[in-house]
Amino acid sequence: MPKHSNESAAAPRAVRMRRAYFDCAFGQLHVRTAFPATGGFDEQMTLFCLHPQEGSSRSFDRFLPEIADVRSVYAPDLPGCGESDPPPNPTPGCAALAVAELALDLRLRQIDLLGLRSGGAAALELAASRPDLVRRVVLVNMPVMDPSPKVKQETLVLRTDHAAEAFEAAPRELARQIGAFLAR
Repeated sequence: MPKHSNESAAAPRAVRMRRAYFDCAFGQLHVRTAFPATGGFDEQMTLFCLHPQEGSSRSFDRFLPEIADVRSVYAPDLPGCGESDPPPNPTPGCAALAVAELALDLRLRQIDLLGLRSGGAAALELAASRPDLVRRVVLVNMPVMDPSPKVKQETLVLRTDHAAEAFEAAPRELARQIGAFLAR
């Protein structure tokens, strides 16, 4: 039992997590999903989390339950990574296309994007090519790109001390910062 009434209010709401496969131009796309247990219509904007090239959606295992208390979240294994089928030539453009197809398949009109390290390149590519689809972009520990696609969307750039462990070391703090930006 909480000692203070505000302790129970601060506890995260229940989140449901699932995994699924979706068709894309390159075959099957493996996707981890997390969403509020209430599943109501009061959810905030859907968030797509894009992992680094050398990783998979597992990069977000501890983060998903922290951010999905008020929004649906999708973390695909980008084409050629994790359990997703590979494209003929993996590029940020291929990843952006697969994510756009996933959003279309889910019948989403607009999404927010989060790109971790090199996953930020795919996020920027999608934001630049589909400004009608992407509302806001969050980049975490993204390396400098030259040239970087120019985007019109409001963008939050975060640098953490422990790049490799960013979403493992402090998922609640990152979810708080990112959630505040996306809720504006």
